[in-house]
Amino acid sequence: MELVAATDVDNPLTGLHGASNVYGPQKGATREDIMLLDGALERWAGVLEKLPTCPPAVAGQAGAGAAGGLGAAILALGGRCESGVALVNRLIGLDAAFDAADLVITGEGSFDFQSLRGKVVAGVAGAARDRGVPCVVVAGQVSAGRREAAAAGVTESWSLTEHFGTEQEAMTRPADGLREIATRLAAGWRR
Repeated sequence: MELVAATDVDNPLTGLHGASNVYGPQKGATREDIMLLDGALERWAGVLEKLPTCPPAVAGQAGAGAAGGLGAAILALGGRCESGVALVNRLIGLDAAFDAADLVITGEGSFDFQSLRGKVVAGVAGAARDRGVPCVVVAGQVSAGRREAAAAGVTESWSLTEHFGTEQEAMTRPADGLREIATRLAAGWRR
């Protein structure tokens, strides 16, 4: 039997790109909270490393920071972390769909710098880019840099917040916004 964690991020457990520093602010953690959390995760990594199945320096392993550190636990138990999009791709044959596509549309709640660090949207955009197929991201909000997004394979991105003008309106009427954006996309990409 094999233990595999399908992760959408490659963050380590601790440090500048670790779980606390990257995801803490999203959850409302202050700078002081982040320092406290990161220190606790460092101590936890020390405990995990006492397990005979734990790789050395588990805190620095790619994916160890996934799901607030669940990735580190999987690694410590002798498992491995695998890209979620790669796993789904392999299981459902997504490559064939990409090969037949003229346009790829993917989405995310918030398309930001973290989206480009192994999340599904980055995997989808990269697969489209590798095939020369345009890729459009539709998200609740967009803050990813255009150059970084383009390098990842994103041709353009659409934001519900920008579409409506306010986050409140986007949160209140997401289905309306997605329909309206889809109509605009269909008109713009029709061949």
